[in-house]
Amino acid sequence: MDQQLYRLAARVGRALKRKERMIASAESCTGGWIGEAITMVPGSSGWFERGFITYTYISKREMLGVKPSSLARHGAVSEQVVREMAQGALARSHAQVSVAVSGVAGPSGGTPDKPVGTVCFAWGVKRGAVRTETRRFRGDRDTVRKRCVTHALRGVLAMLAERR
Repeated sequence: MDQQLYRLAARVGRALKRKERMIASAESCTGGWIGEAITMVPGSSGWFERGFITYTYISKREMLGVKPSSLARHGAVSEQVVREMAQGALARSHAQVSVAVSGVAGPSGGTPDKPVGTVCFAWGVKRGAVRTETRRFRGDRDTVRKRCVTHALRGVLAMLAERR
C-alpha cells in the first residue's frame, strides 16, 4: 500500500472516530480500493462499516438501489448515479457517512462526453445532504484509480470538517 494513501486513510479514521461515525464505501471503477486503503489501518473495524463493490448496472441496482431510469438516462458515470450509490450505501448499512465513486479508468471505454479519466464522486451523511462532483484525471488506469481513491478520501475529510 502506498504510504500517502495509508496516511490519508489513517486521518480519515481519526476524524471518523472523533465524531463517533462509521463509513461505508460504494465503489465502481476503484473496485474496492477505497475499502482496501481504509482497512490497511489497524483498528479500522471501529470506523469502517462495509464496502459495496458495484461494477455493473445490475449490482448498482440490486445492492444499492440505484434506479434503472437513472442508469438509462445518465449512465453509470454520472453525478445522479453516484448520488444514489451514496444514498444506497447509507440505507443498506449501519454507517452514518458514505463515499461513492464511478468512472472511466481506461485505457478504453471513454466517449467524447465522458473521456477516459472522467470520475464522479458523492459523499453523504445519514439524514443529511449528499455532495457530488465530477473530476477528470490524467494517467494510465492505475494512476486514475489511485487519484480517485485519494480524492474520495480527501472529500470525506472535507465533509467531516464542514459538519462540526
